[in-house]
Amino acid sequence: MSVQGSCHCGNIQIKVPHAPAWVADCNCSLCRRTAWRTAYYPPEQVSISGDTKAYIWGDRMIGIHHCPTCGCGTHWATLGEDFGKMGINARLLDDFDEGAVEVRKMDNAGD
Repeated sequence: MSVQGSCHCGNIQIKVPHAPAWVADCNCSLCRRTAWRTAYYPPEQVSISGDTKAYIWGDRMIGIHHCPTCGCGTHWATLGEDFGKMGINARLLDDFDEGAVEVRKMDNAGD
């Protein structure tokens, strides 16, 4: 069953095929500061409507998107090489309960 979500102001709408079974707790400088919990889906299974802005830094392999109105981080997408997945900020999904899913620590602090 699909799950929907949005940024705080509602300008960006997100739809994924199902609730995440697990989410990543990444300790990179950006995720640590923005408190993301990332769920991964194949890009073709995700629908994002509304115009986001991408923040591109570091190795320039992904764009980290956010709503230009309220600032909520929405997702990340690759900038060329196909990883076969994209990251969705699970905290924006309707009825997301972090206590009901496995939280996997990702050590990416080398940035």
